[in-house]
Amino acid sequence: MDARPGHLAEKVARAIERQDRLVPAEDGLQRAVIAVYRAGGRGGRIVKNFLHGTWLGHPLHPVLTDIPVGAWTVALVFDAAEAAANGTRRGTRMGRRADDAIGVGIAGAVAAALAGLTDWQHTDGASRRTGLVHAALNTVALGLYTGSLLLRRRGARGAGRSLAGVGFGVLLASAYLGGRLVYHHRVGVDHAQRRAIEGFARALREGELAEGQPRRAEVDGVRLVLVRRHGRIHALGEACSHLGGPLAEGQVQGDGIVCPWHGSRFALEDGRVLDGPATMPQPCFEARVRDGYVEVRRAPATGRAAA
Repeated sequence: MDARPGHLAEKVARAIERQDRLVPAEDGLQRAVIAVYRAGGRGGRIVKNFLHGTWLGHPLHPVLTDIPVGAWTVALVFDAAEAAANGTRRGTRMGRRADDAIGVGIAGAVAAALAGLTDWQHTDGASRRTGLVHAALNTVALGLYTGSLLLRRRGARGAGRSLAGVGFGVLLASAYLGGRLVYHHRVGVDHAQRRAIEGFARALREGELAEGQPRRAEVDGVRLVLVRRHGRIHALGEACSHLGGPLAEGQVQGDGIVCPWHGSRFALEDGRVLDGPATMPQPCFEARVRDGYVEVRRAPATGRAAA
């Protein structure tokens, strides 16, 4: 039997993904999060886009997770220094610094949880289940650190340090699942095809492209969505950068196209993100009509749309 830590962690992660008993909890929480943002109307959409990180160019959640991980690691070091210098002035100083770091970590953990929950509502299957357990462990860690801070303020510093140590262990377990979400389930990474099409190449006949109706095409293995809007032809990568949804099956809204899977909206003009959960723009292509055919090539990379 292989008892290596990595092997054991993989077995636990797979066991979590098979826990169908978590489905009711997943469904209920997912519906609640979606309902809250919908009830918020335009304001809810603004908050949702902010927490997704559409303004940042990649998900906000991993940026915020660095705060509690870093702060609580610093607290662990100061706790060890306080314990080693117990009863001295130096120990008192180390203890205060540990307390401050824990407070910073608690604030960062709350912000990271809000961003993570906002991203999680658009997952399904094994990634949704893994995300739920990841969030549950983070909540436990947050509770342990909050309890640790309260104990310290009541003078029970030894118990507070012990509780923080347990919290740090829970944090590491949660971090493993967070990494699995990214590197195994590919949540939060770019799903768009970003291969170049060198020179203009035929995509489809011009007559096949109706006004305001997305149309799928493929050129040199690159999936495209073409849209005629007010007489102008736009071409974007067809696989949504969020989770690879088929934009050709989406709807044109104003000067944007909406992914049918999770509602990400991209500008037809340059592929930039107008609404999340996507945070990375769509590849943009130049389009022209020659001899009755729509021809495309990769547009020059400029500004945020080139991210």
